[in-house]
Amino acid sequence: MGSTEAEGLPPLPAPGTALVEELDKKQLIILRDGRKLIGILRSFDQFANLVLEDAFERIIVGEMYGDIPLGLYVIRGENVVLLGQVDPTREVPANLTKVTASEIKQAQKAEKTEVMLKGTMLKRMDFLDDVG
Repeated sequence: MGSTEAEGLPPLPAPGTALVEELDKKQLIILRDGRKLIGILRSFDQFANLVLEDAFERIIVGEMYGDIPLGLYVIRGENVVLLGQVDPTREVPANLTKVTASEIKQAQKAEKTEVMLKGTMLKRMDFLDDVG
């Protein structure tokens, strides 16, 4: 096989420069722990460590969402699962309602408690699977 240009594909960027085109643009970053961060990508290095300006964490619970301001934020590259440019015309899905930071944190805490309770109840009822 030949180069990617011969196959009609664009040339591959040089190693360590793949994010250059994403600089100074609003990005959504999803981390390994599931958090969603949004901010303007200002810098990166060869390890994909990222610097976001005007960053905030977007928390979504049910039909609600809230943004927690973080300011200038450094993200270690090994924690990044996904990075993508945010379309300013579709930044927030139409079916979500914006709430305050304290309201979304309270809803997130309630959701975590509910999930934990369900897990506890399933463990307690696990013995029923053995009957029969």
